[in-house]
Amino acid sequence: MFGHDANLMLTLYRTHAAELRAEAAQDRLARSLPHRSARGWLHRRHHRTRTDEARH
Repeated sequence: MFGHDANLMLTLYRTHAAELRAEAAQDRLARSLPHRSARGWLHRRHHRTRTDEARH
């Protein structure tokens, strides 16, 4: 597959560089998305339902 060690090293370097670029892009995307709070609308709605049921 590889003619000599230089081709192998170049392929490994390119593969590693591509992986690093993909990780950096994933990190940028994760930072750009809004953080989800621990109490979402579903949790509050569920909590409210529980208190309404307790009153009945």
